[in-house]
Amino acid sequence: MLQRVLAVVGAVIVIAFGFVWFSGKHVSLKLAKAVPAIGTETPIRVEADSPDGVKAFAASVEQDGQSSTVYQDRTKSKQASRIYSFNAGKKMASFLKEGPAKLVLKANANDFRGAGTTVSEDIQIVLRPPTIVADGRQHYINQGGAELVMLDVGGNWTDAGVRVAQYSAGTFPMPGEADTSSHRFSLFPFPWDVSPDTVPLAFARNGAGTEVTTTFWTKVFPKKFRESNIELNDRELQKVVGELDPEGSGSLVDRFVKINREMRRANAQQIYDLRTNTEKRILWSGPFIPVKGARESYFADRRSYIYNGRKVDEQVHLGYDLAQTTNMPVKAANSGKVIFADRLGIYGNCVILDHGYSLESLYGHMSRIMVKVGDMVQKEQQIGVSGSTGMAFGDHVHFSMLIAGYQVDPKEWWDEHWIHDRILSKIGGAGNAQDAAAEGKNVSASAVPVKHKKRRRG
Repeated sequence: MLQRVLAVVGAVIVIAFGFVWFSGKHVSLKLAKAVPAIGTETPIRVEADSPDGVKAFAASVEQDGQSSTVYQDRTKSKQASRIYSFNAGKKMASFLKEGPAKLVLKANANDFRGAGTTVSEDIQIVLRPPTIVADGRQHYINQGGAELVMLDVGGNWTDAGVRVAQYSAGTFPMPGEADTSSHRFSLFPFPWDVSPDTVPLAFARNGAGTEVTTTFWTKVFPKKFRESNIELNDRELQKVVGELDPEGSGSLVDRFVKINREMRRANAQQIYDLRTNTEKRILWSGPFIPVKGARESYFADRRSYIYNGRKVDEQVHLGYDLAQTTNMPVKAANSGKVIFADRLGIYGNCVILDHGYSLESLYGHMSRIMVKVGDMVQKEQQIGVSGSTGMAFGDHVHFSMLIAGYQVDPKEWWDEHWIHDRILSKIGGAGNAQDAAAEGKNVSASAVPVKHKKRRRG
């Protein structure tokens, strides 16, 4: 009898042990950010996920039969998710040389079984640094404006451009040269909110994250931007909230402020994300033609929003509000390609044109859009009809210009002398913008009835 009981107990123990053993979970390992290459000392972040946490983690590099552990952590943790941050490269594994290698990640689950996981990632070892040399020209820059610098990039590089504080713009090969050319230029913004004392830096990076920088001759002219008050009333609040936040909750003022802050930020990100959708050639020709109409607000106008005598919000208006008549034709400031034609939050019905090399123009608040994405349009071709869609309290057009996704003062691009001195004298003429426009379907302008009406900016 005792033997039978012991046998049953033993069977139960074996079954329980087997259940615990085989129910153990492996650790999920993945790189938090792709690591295409490793250099002398490259930062790496690894995400580890396991229901019972991680008992041990290690990372090593392997090349030509040699291996070296570059990081290990034997701290037991019950955290379901952990991030391991460490450096890998020749500084930790002296045998590494340029060429293919492997990054090997290993982890054990923090449960009874301690199941092991191994992940191997193919990488390149890149030890040769990039080089960069800027042109020797004098660069005069307006705060809130733009400039162009020519760069010669060499060594092992994958990315290059110009950085102004937290803002950056990439490079393009000089016109007529291959994408891989080392003779390049950067059309970059000097944003309105950057101190005029800030020194622009040209940079070049390789795949391992090694970066070199250089300065170039610059003189920045400070600008004083306008400040204004926008008096709000219930009718205008209801117009904006009803259009842009119809299912929201809270007071009209609270919902308006939320739109003015959060939707404005989201729209800025949407616009920024379009920056790479650009032609690597000049599509425009001659000075940009401003939208006709009285200027009701200016670039980088700092607006205080007042409701019942109380300031409820403050935002910076990046662009010009231009008005002339109700339902006036909106015409392209220059030749380009339509890369956006749809609703865009606070901008309402909006069209964005790419003019090549990350230069864009934006037209907002329209009542009607007359082009579609992919259309090539010619200078002064009608692209829509003015209106008051989005965050607008009266019929007008919001006009902006952007470089590398950042808004800049359009005035420079209306000035033929500035365009010649700052842009074309460095990279040559504008090419054949008319031929570029002819490549796509042109939307013909149609007659639009015009009524005069008192307007109010938004």
